[in-house]
Amino acid sequence: MSLDGYITSPDDDSSQLHSWYFGGDTPLPGTPFKVSKASAELIGKAMASVGTMVTGRRTFDVSQAWGGHPPLGVHHFVVTHQPVAEWTKADSPFTFITTGVEDAISQARASAGSKAVCISSASILQQALKAGLVDEIHIDLVHVLLGNGKPLFANTSQPKLECFRSVNGTGVTHLAFNVIR
Repeated sequence: MSLDGYITSPDDDSSQLHSWYFGGDTPLPGTPFKVSKASAELIGKAMASVGTMVTGRRTFDVSQAWGGHPPLGVHHFVVTHQPVAEWTKADSPFTFITTGVEDAISQARASAGSKAVCISSASILQQALKAGLVDEIHIDLVHVLLGNGKPLFANTSQPKLECFRSVNGTGVTHLAFNVIR
């Protein structure tokens, strides 16, 4: 996320927000990225802790279904009004949920077992916050100003947050907050 709270420019370009993935000298295993040592340690642990992800249909479409290889190699629950026929086969890494965010997160939690469920869509995060379904918020705060674009926290409730981690990397600060209920 940019310092001014955006996750993409108005034309869905997020490249400025990902330059830190190539700004360090420490390889991130299983990826083409080289980040700072501090970022690599944090991200490596985070990647290992995720069991499933929940995303929105727009993110799914903009990413072009990640070429069939979703982030972290974990199953993705896609909240949508209409499933994508080519991805509804049994061995698909995607499950399309047409019954809302609450159901998607419930199914993702069941699938993740003891691991975490990660929300990777602004709209889904906003809906999950309103529904009281978010326990933690993790933000990679990139040291740029976009000035305009898609905000991460538009139309959300205003939960009380408690920062439990702040790690400085090269061009990014990794923040983690508990959502206080």
